[in-house]
Amino acid sequence: MSETPPPNQPAGYVPPKVWQWNKESGGRFAAINRPIAGPTHEKELPVGKHPMQLYSLGTPNGVKVTVMLEELLALGHTGAEYDAWLINIGKGDQFGSGFVEVNPNSKIPALMDRSGPTPIRVFESGAILIHLAEKFGEFLPTDPAKRAEVMSWLMWLMGSAPFLGGGFGHFYAYAPFKIEYAIDRYAMEAKRQLDVLDRRLAESEYLGGSEYSIADMATWPWYGLVAKGGAYEAGEFLDVQSYKHLQRWTDQIAQRPAVKRGRLVNKAQGEPALLERHDAAELDALLAGK
Repeated sequence: MSETPPPNQPAGYVPPKVWQWNKESGGRFAAINRPIAGPTHEKELPVGKHPMQLYSLGTPNGVKVTVMLEELLALGHTGAEYDAWLINIGKGDQFGSGFVEVNPNSKIPALMDRSGPTPIRVFESGAILIHLAEKFGEFLPTDPAKRAEVMSWLMWLMGSAPFLGGGFGHFYAYAPFKIEYAIDRYAMEAKRQLDVLDRRLAESEYLGGSEYSIADMATWPWYGLVAKGGAYEAGEFLDVQSYKHLQRWTDQIAQRPAVKRGRLVNKAQGEPALLERHDAAELDALLAGK
């Protein structure tokens, strides 16, 4: 005799003793999801003329790094000049052999720092931001207490964003069918995170304190997009306008010239957009409407 499922829980699925990959999971990203790592095809990565070679896409994780590079260039650090190559994750570019060599996790962004005699690979967006901040001595305080605060918020973002994107965003916008339990569970967590940010920004101009830092660069592409209702078309559902301090911070960062530049790089949809970036003049022309 089968048990009656709890309220709001669909009946019919019993997990097997051992899960096997014998069908697509469904949803928008089913074609590129798989339970194994490693390359699916041979493909070398291109290498441009600049010290930094970025392989990325204009998603929130990619925007973190292009904003950081543009901020460094704005401060006069010519060593931060970069080529940004498009990695089309919808077509499986992240599973090419060259990309997997740079990032065995097959996720964008990935950076090759070719400024020294031996190229250095850096993967995971948070690690890239720390690498660049330490290399150029910018946007990461050296004072122990201030540094700890910035690093804490950076790690908060790295741990929290998957629940916002892969959790709430997936089940609200991309899953092949709506599951009330999943949407309620992740909406609750998304709103808790928005409240965490709003409370912090009520007491501090930026996440790390009085100075703009890599914590803001990492968090803004994710939560700034949500705050303006541009992620998953869920602004009304999450009542984003009620988070007044988050709104203030979002608008303030959006006005930074380097942020305006960085958000356009490797942008694969919408206008204006720059699929690949190999020279600062390309962004200058795009922003000038030429």
